[in-house]
Amino acid sequence: MQINYRRRWIIQATLGLIINSSGLCMTIESGFWKAQGATTLQWVVAGTVSLIVFNAGLCLLIDALKYNLWHNKKI
Repeated sequence: MQINYRRRWIIQATLGLIINSSGLCMTIESGFWKAQGATTLQWVVAGTVSLIVFNAGLCLLIDALKYNLWHNKKI
């Protein structure tokens, strides 16, 4: 049973880090689009989507930490 908790925590934390990093890279890329003269619609939509991805990764990381702390406490 403990192995399933650990496996879920590792997978969720890893996915959170990957998604969080991807969102950060996408946010920087949308900033480059703005600087290079892309239309306002392009960089605003790209920036909005990238911030959604970034926050989703952050939520996964926080949930993984909460899950890990909850299941590792000694009763």
